[in-house]
Amino acid sequence: MDTQHLSGYLCHPAQRYTLRRLTLAEGRARGVQVIEVMTEGGLQLDILPDAGLDIGQARYRGVNVTFISKNGYDSPAAISSHETEFLRTFPGGMLYTCGLRSTGGAHRDGDEWHPLHGRYHSLQADEVAAYVEDGVIIIRGVIRETALFGHCLEVRRTIRIPVEGADVTVEDTLTNLAFAPEEYALLYHCNFGWPLLCRDAELLLPEGRRTTPRTPFAATGLGRECTFSCPVPGEEERVFFHEDMPRTATLRNRVLDIGMTMNWSDNLPILAQWRSMASGDYVLGLEPTNCYIMGRKQERENGTLPVLQPGKSVRTHIEFHFDHA
Repeated sequence: MDTQHLSGYLCHPAQRYTLRRLTLAEGRARGVQVIEVMTEGGLQLDILPDAGLDIGQARYRGVNVTFISKNGYDSPAAISSHETEFLRTFPGGMLYTCGLRSTGGAHRDGDEWHPLHGRYHSLQADEVAAYVEDGVIIIRGVIRETALFGHCLEVRRTIRIPVEGADVTVEDTLTNLAFAPEEYALLYHCNFGWPLLCRDAELLLPEGRRTTPRTPFAATGLGRECTFSCPVPGEEERVFFHEDMPRTATLRNRVLDIGMTMNWSDNLPILAQWRSMASGDYVLGLEPTNCYIMGRKQERENGTLPVLQPGKSVRTHIEFHFDHA
C-alpha cells in the first residue's frame, strides 16, 4: 500500500511494528534486558543487550525457528561469573557470537585462561540505541573486551530489520584499540531448532564445496549432513567444516512452508556446521567463522589465528532472510 493510502488506515506505528524494551522478572533470567522486535513481514526477535546484542528467540509467521537450549535465558550475572560453565549457561538463540580472542574448547594459553567459545556473549553492550529510520528498525551498541596491561578490542554492532520484511542484517566493526597487535577469532553461532528443524527440513549448500568432518563419528555422517532424522536418544553431535564455497546456506521446511537463507562476508571463509540429532538437544548450528574452533593456542600453532594491528579494524556482516518455502 502506498504512503498516501496507508496514512488513512494507520493510527499508530504499533500497527506496523513493535520496538520496545523489556526486563524479564522471574526465574534464572530475572533482570535480563530484551529489545523486542516484530515486523509487518511476520518476524519476531529478542535482541539481548546484556549478551553483546546477540539474538535470542526468533519466530517467523508465528512459528519458532530457533534452538533454545534446556538452559534458556540466564541472568547477566550468571553468564559473567560462570566462564567454565558454558554447558550450563549456553541459551542457544538465533545468534550467539563467539570470540573475540578464542573460539573452541576451554584451555590455558600461557598464563591466560580462555573459557569455551570465548567471552563475547558475557559482555554487556554500551551506548545502546533502538529506533526506526526510513522504514528500517535499527539497533546499535558498543561491546568491549579488555584487560589491564593487555588487550582492548571493541565491536560496534548495528542490526538492521526492515519494517515491512522478514530480514535481519548484523554488521560488526571490530577494532584493536590497544597499542600492540592482537590475535582474534570470530564465530557467529546461528542456531535453528524445532519445528523448523525436523525430518522434513533440508539444508541447501552450494555444490562443489569441500567438506571436512571434525571427528571420526562425524565422518560416519558424510553424505547425510544436509538431511535430518527424528531425535535419537544420546546420539553424539557431529561437526563439519565447509570451505571453498559461496557464502550462503539455506534451511527449508516445505511442510511448514518456511525457508531461511543466510549470507555472510568473505572474511568468514569457513562454515562450521553443528548437527545434533540427540533427543532434547536437537539443533542445527550454521556458524560462519574465520578459524577452525580449536582454541587460541592450537589455532596459533596451526597458523590459522589472524592478527589485528593497533588501530586497525575488520568488518563482518551476516544476513538472515525468511520466506515461504
